[in-house]
Amino acid sequence: MTENVAQWWARRQWSKGLPVPYAVGAYRADWQRYPTVVRQFHPELNGGIVLSQIPPAADVYVQWECDAGHRFIATPEEQRSRPGGTRRRSAWCPWCSEEAVPRRIRTPEPDAGLHVCGHARDLRRIENDPDDDRCYLCRRLDRTSMTREELIALAAPGSRVALSHENGTATRYSWQCANGHPSYSATVERILGGRRCPVCRNARRGADRVRVGEAFLSELAPRPASAAEPELKRRVAARLAVDLSLNAVRVARPFYNQLEVWPDIVVPELRVAIEYDTIGRHGLEHVGPREASDRRKDRLLRAAGWEVVRVRCSPLAPLGPHDVVASGVTDAVVERVLAALGAIRGELFVAAYLA
Repeated sequence: MTENVAQWWARRQWSKGLPVPYAVGAYRADWQRYPTVVRQFHPELNGGIVLSQIPPAADVYVQWECDAGHRFIATPEEQRSRPGGTRRRSAWCPWCSEEAVPRRIRTPEPDAGLHVCGHARDLRRIENDPDDDRCYLCRRLDRTSMTREELIALAAPGSRVALSHENGTATRYSWQCANGHPSYSATVERILGGRRCPVCRNARRGADRVRVGEAFLSELAPRPASAAEPELKRRVAARLAVDLSLNAVRVARPFYNQLEVWPDIVVPELRVAIEYDTIGRHGLEHVGPREASDRRKDRLLRAAGWEVVRVRCSPLAPLGPHDVVASGVTDAVVERVLAALGAIRGELFVAAYLA
């Protein structure tokens, strides 16, 4: 079983009966072939253990930091082999590999003159009307109740100048929401077709029907990421006489185009959300940018009057004051979760719901 650095080092100390089971430099020759990996390893992130003390084949989770400052967790074997399915072979950092997407460079088109409406003519466009020499967008607007001025007013300020010269409907622009939600990207055709702010569109499917801070059953909630979440939910249900059928909480501000968040377990009677976090198969879950997303989700829940208890499986560290560090779903972990609930809402109050 893969362990974090502290657990792995303690087990090696016990098995070898030595305070320092591997001397500094013991595996220097093995790591010299991987200078980029050596540069990404920092002892201060791994309990003071240096890379030359870790066997290259050790089954241990190590924290790395790339030159761009991205932090992620992976085993030495993963960093040495760099599987192409999850990391680009030309990159040592998974975050950098996601950003290293080739950009298509469009060559400038020759000047084809102007339509009678004053907008540039596009030689690539096959739509034409021999009786109407206006650009496609002007002709498309005739089939709606919207004028170009009204369309420009919907765009974000930085997109309005370019949109005023637009001659088609396939280009993406930044648009602003009338309800104050964050700006969003969409093509002109989608705006003319009525598909506008994604936050408003998603909220109409459920979140708009409840108040901020209210739990409800959402049709947008995803399925559990693994079998551990349902198992934890089953064990909590066996200990608490509460309704665990709801799966969403309405929040005040958007979270990834949603006015709702989906905790793994929603306890409306206690107004507590329980999350189960692991680093996943490839060591990328709930670390780096995804950890920042977890913190933002927790802030939104607390702003709505809820509290969060996260079961953080090693090597993940606690994020909040009530988080529980564990290695899996066990009855002992459930008892620690119940103790955290008692610390949040009061032991007598929680005891009233014990089954």
